[in-house]
Amino acid sequence: MAKTDKINQHILRELTRDGRLSNLELAERVGLSPSACLRRVQELERDGVITGYRAVLDRQAMGAGFVTYISVGLGEHTKEAQMTFERAMQGAPEVVECHNITGTIEYLLRVECADLASYKRFHTDILGTTPFVTAITTYVVMGSPKDLRA
Repeated sequence: MAKTDKINQHILRELTRDGRLSNLELAERVGLSPSACLRRVQELERDGVITGYRAVLDRQAMGAGFVTYISVGLGEHTKEAQMTFERAMQGAPEVVECHNITGTIEYLLRVECADLASYKRFHTDILGTTPFVTAITTYVVMGSPKDLRA
């Protein structure tokens, strides 16, 4: 298990903001020598605290600027119903996040489409035909003043 001291927390904050920082720049920002900084980053990677690095994409520029969160209720609370739903969502490119949650519904999805018409197709052709789905509520994202997903 990795140390969670203030320096490691600072390293993680900086890498979360910009995963492409050079080791030299990161070391300067956190107040370490480059070799000490590199050792700490490698330890955080080895210990599974840092699991990867990603590009943050501008979905609007990619033609997928219509973003919704969708709550989905299933008619049965069985493993078969869950597995069927999860397989269907794995095969749907519009679904960029699928979370099994607690509460009055079973799933929360983040769906990204080009526009309302493409969302309607997804809603009708994918969600509307997936077995066990009995409730769908859509929340359209109008803006994201804070979004720390990597």
